[in-house]
Amino acid sequence: MVGFDHLLAKSLNEIVKKNLGTKTSKKIEDRLFEKFGISLTQSIEEFDKLDLVLREFFGKGADGLERNFFKNLFQINSKKSKDVWHTITDSNVNEIILQAFGDSDKKKILETVSTTAKIIASILKECDLPQTSGYRKINQLIDDGLLVHSGYVMKDNKKTNKYVCIFNNLKINIEKNNLIVDVQLTKLEQQNSSILQIIQN
Repeated sequence: MVGFDHLLAKSLNEIVKKNLGTKTSKKIEDRLFEKFGISLTQSIEEFDKLDLVLREFFGKGADGLERNFFKNLFQINSKKSKDVWHTITDSNVNEIILQAFGDSDKKKILETVSTTAKIIASILKECDLPQTSGYRKINQLIDDGLLVHSGYVMKDNKKTNKYVCIFNNLKINIEKNNLIVDVQLTKLEQQNSSILQIIQN
């Protein structure tokens, strides 16, 4: 599962259903289940599959539909630079990010794994967090899509997962009472996001 796609999934699901309408959404969902065995909600995180089904129904018109879906979520500020920034325009996604960085423990966790993937025990130790609340906060960050699985280490003959933050950089600005969140995803996150792959092709 890719963090960026997971982070956008709930809002994108609502946007897709709103744009397509009830009847068309139902037809798309039926086709997704028939073809891939997944629901519309699941296809949001595997956007390449939703893209295929949208193209079956709308042909080239799927391009315009998808642009419409994404413009309500985020904008890519620079495609040519290797330092690509995405401006998050969806208030629900911005709220998830702000709540994470507004919590001092979650902020510490994200900063600890901003450049290097680590196992949970190491994260808790470096952040000096109690196990119970530390695990809970790490799991919330994983559920929100801000932390993602990134390999594993062998410990006592068992695989132990490592986790990393999906962002390299983050800027939070307030312009004319509007909250603007700009994110720079890790290279791996950018490569693995099915949503970004569809947009860039």
